[in-house]
Amino acid sequence: MTAAWATFDDYAEADAADFRAVIDALAAELPADSPLGLFERACAWDSTGHSDRAVPLYREALARGLDGYKGRRTRIQLASSLRNIGQAEEAVKLLTPELDAPSDELDDAVRGCLALCLSSLGRDREGLSLVLGALAPHLPRYQRSMANYARQLVEPGT
Repeated sequence: MTAAWATFDDYAEADAADFRAVIDALAAELPADSPLGLFERACAWDSTGHSDRAVPLYREALARGLDGYKGRRTRIQLASSLRNIGQAEEAVKLLTPELDAPSDELDDAVRGCLALCLSSLGRDREGLSLVLGALAPHLPRYQRSMANYARQLVEPGT
């Protein structure tokens, strides 16, 4: 599967169906009830511009117990797809608990995706606060100031 995804950029937009067929064939090698196969198929649909087709597959992967790192990726990608199809409120509900999840390399992706969802709902200050808070630790200077500014966007008077 990793090798197939490494070739994704080699496919022209017109060849999206061919790429999805490769992923489908590899996913078919997994046990029929595997949530990983559903996840990979959802990713393929999503990555080729079909969020609407990805959403039910992401949901089913989670329903079948996909958890851990791939489960978190699934929630991020599902939220992004939900936003793309006009369901940003559901996406916010899905991602908000991820802010309190054990920290990993996906933390900034959670915040970035959640910020986009909040912006889609007209909650730009909250979204900006999230992205500034995610950016602050990566800055060579001004980390404390940027973190404070992020907090002040949603907690005026602090």
